[in-house]
Amino acid sequence: MQKTKSHKLNIETLKKGFQNLCTAKAMTFLYEENFKVVSKYVHATSRGHEAIQTALGMQLKPQDYAFPYYRDDSMLLAIGMQPYDLMLQVLAKRDDPFSGGRTYYCHPSLKDDDKPKIPHQSSATGMQAIPATGVAMGFWYKEAEGLESLEEKPFVVCSLGDASVTEGEIAEAFQMAALKQLPILYLVQDNGWDISANAEETRAQDAFEYAQGFHGLEAVSIDGTDFESCYTTLEKVIHTIRTERRPFLVHAKVPLLNHHTSGVRMEWYRDDLEEARTRDPYPKMQALMDQYGFSKAEIQQIENACIEKVRADFNEAIKAEDPKPDDLFTHDFAPTPITEEVGERSPKGADKVVMVDCALFAIEELMAKHPECLLYGQDVGGRLGGVFREAATLAQKFGDNRVFNTPIQEAFIVGSTVGMSAAGLKPIVEVQFADYIWPGLNQLFTEVSRSCYLSNGKWPVSMILRVPIGAYGSGGPYHSSSVESVVANIRGLKIAYPSNGADLKGLLKAAYYDPNPVVIFEHKGLYWSKVPGTKGATSVEPSEDYVLPFGKAWVLQEIWPQEDEETLSIITYGMGVHWAINASEELGMQDRIEIIDLRTLHPLDYETVFTSVKKCGKCLVVTEEPSDNSFSRALQGRIQEECFQSLDAPVMIIGSENMPAIPLNATLEQTMIPSVEKVKNKIIGLLQY
Repeated sequence: MQKTKSHKLNIETLKKGFQNLCTAKAMTFLYEENFKVVSKYVHATSRGHEAIQTALGMQLKPQDYAFPYYRDDSMLLAIGMQPYDLMLQVLAKRDDPFSGGRTYYCHPSLKDDDKPKIPHQSSATGMQAIPATGVAMGFWYKEAEGLESLEEKPFVVCSLGDASVTEGEIAEAFQMAALKQLPILYLVQDNGWDISANAEETRAQDAFEYAQGFHGLEAVSIDGTDFESCYTTLEKVIHTIRTERRPFLVHAKVPLLNHHTSGVRMEWYRDDLEEARTRDPYPKMQALMDQYGFSKAEIQQIENACIEKVRADFNEAIKAEDPKPDDLFTHDFAPTPITEEVGERSPKGADKVVMVDCALFAIEELMAKHPECLLYGQDVGGRLGGVFREAATLAQKFGDNRVFNTPIQEAFIVGSTVGMSAAGLKPIVEVQFADYIWPGLNQLFTEVSRSCYLSNGKWPVSMILRVPIGAYGSGGPYHSSSVESVVANIRGLKIAYPSNGADLKGLLKAAYYDPNPVVIFEHKGLYWSKVPGTKGATSVEPSEDYVLPFGKAWVLQEIWPQEDEETLSIITYGMGVHWAINASEELGMQDRIEIIDLRTLHPLDYETVFTSVKKCGKCLVVTEEPSDNSFSRALQGRIQEECFQSLDAPVMIIGSENMPAIPLNATLEQTMIPSVEKVKNKIIGLLQY
């Protein structure tokens, strides 16, 4: 077999590509033959998409990062995964190399030295575009700062279905890739369908046409069933990305020749199956093999070997061990090195500073020490330094690559940290107000919080999300909300809510060295201690090495057990600490009221809470949130359950009124939220119970 002048591919490349296609096709047919066994867990296959996926996967290198989606088993085979590996996942086996049996087929996460790196993949349509773009932004940053010295530069692949391009978060990813000229390839596999809705029903244009609106994002449209064209086109595109460091979108038209998933059968709704089969890449690749001089016997021999391999691997995978019950409880978090309070909390001669400056100084110290640390979000750049001046001077000191503004894209700000972390960086990001966190919740829940658990510990997301929170000075309904209950219901996050500057600095340092995602709520009313009664939020600035571990509550006001007096434990956090302290002082009951500052909401120091409540016999939980269906209401119930035998009264709670929003008018705002006076009245009523 000699390569002729008209041939564009190396013979071995073509042969390897055909083997990959045959293997993926054989797996699809085997899954259908064994439907009752395999469809116990939902899966989708790449049947019809094999040529474009194979052409791309074969050209990826170990330094590259890939974000496949749930139909990309051909791509996974092309990077070197074996059918057995993928079958362990389709059968949810314990040795599934991606997730240990935790997530669906073709939801890979991979960190092998000899293969492209694949961070955690979710099922949420299009959500991988932001984390993938985050990796590319990480490459951009490392190259700009001289932190990357690979001879052949890496790039990122983000694989998408055409239906996903209608998602708003795709636009956020494209916008940033185009804006910063990031080294990323968006591969859009267009089979014309969502599930039962087709392109004509749901899309005003295809992905190639859509990409024209993003200046700086070059787009190419190809026949995704033609292996030769796919391989050579991608070869040029990849070379350009590696050398010129700019983004591309490749739009590949393909047929869907198998079910949407094993649970949604194509015959239920498809009216185009005959037409789709005319575009099958398999006979096209057989013809291509023939053109390159392979005989029919050689082609059949290759296919037979692939089928035998697939069947043998399936027989072994069926016998593989299932997860054990104890496996459920592993890898929710990566181990943190920060377990003890260290450093000087109140150094002699240090200045007393407001809370916002404690955070600023902590980040400045981290950035000075760690070049992988960077800060981004809305308006944090050099021109303003944050709407609360919480990033003031940082851009001037560390440059615009390390401290920069993003567009108004909360989803990108939050989700890009997945990619940044995967690239070896430590991003500190922020949303301007807690009220603005909602567009970022999709990424926070789907990508950030679950990455460690669903990748079986391979890809924890090391990030810090700063969230200014709480009511202060007539901020109105869009700048005053408390949202901790919503965030606390997202498992896989650590959450801090400090009441003073020293704690904020110590917790920020702990968060930085923690390999897990951390949300830090910072009450705006405590930033400068301008709210009456909040001078206690100012602190002597702790030393640079001061670190405060998560999950260690502070017995801020401690009392001794008393038999002849009614005593009370107040459990609180954030602004509630100051309402409690001031109420206790104004009542002159410092010797009868113990105050516990939680500091962190997850992990939560239940031991300190329960010890205090059992000692005092009565308990009041103070929160700024509306109390119904809240974090504090759940805490109230947990205390009641654990301390019931020691209680002399029901555990009480005081929070904001249960209204939809905090009004702008100052009188209405004060009526809405707790106050020292309201806490005093609650204390008196509970002590008299």
